[in-house]
Amino acid sequence: MYRFSIQNQDWILRFSPNVEIEAEEKQAIISSILQLGSDLPSFSHGDSFIIMNDQLGIIVFNVEKIPSMILTVSNIVPESKWYIQKNLTIKRYKKD
Repeated sequence: MYRFSIQNQDWILRFSPNVEIEAEEKQAIISSILQLGSDLPSFSHGDSFIIMNDQLGIIVFNVEKIPSMILTVSNIVPESKWYIQKNLTIKRYKKD
């Protein structure tokens, strides 16, 4: 668990038990969150959002505001597991 502040709001960042990552990767997630700045407090309780990180892939966050400001990393999906659907066909996603 990590604590951080944005716009005079104290937040807790926690990781779901199914998310197993190294300390360096956790630091990359914290840096990404701090870049959100004023956007983070605008999310409502129960909202979810993602950050696409070049190093980790898609990071899925869940927002709780009751009883405390808690941001949970619920999952990380590496690029190798991204898919896209077009016209009823699913293909592996590849960056252009």
